[in-house]
Amino acid sequence: MVIGKEATLGDAAEALVQDGVGSLGVISDRTLVGIITERDLVRALAAGVDPEAEIVADWMAEAPDIFSPDIDVEEAARWLLEVGYRHMPVMSEGELLGIVSIRDLLWALIGESAGEA
Repeated sequence: MVIGKEATLGDAAEALVQDGVGSLGVISDRTLVGIITERDLVRALAAGVDPEAEIVADWMAEAPDIFSPDIDVEEAARWLLEVGYRHMPVMSEGELLGIVSIRDLLWALIGESAGEA
């Protein structure tokens, strides 16, 4: 799921809830310019901002790190743990393919382990 950088934090919160996700890619002119997460929304609310007046661009993480779609699941999980992220955009040739979460990686690792048993 993606959202425009001029959308309000309220719009972002609604999109997160509607899609059942913890982060959104922030797009401008069809280019990924940031990522906004549940943590960003909590940080904004804790600062006392009006979610219907504040825009995503002011609270997103700009120029986020990204994964390539061919990254190994264990390597991706290890990297997220080391840097403390819970979500990472996956891109190929400048195109956003999706956003992987720690939860996604745990499911993949558990699935791999269950197949070995």
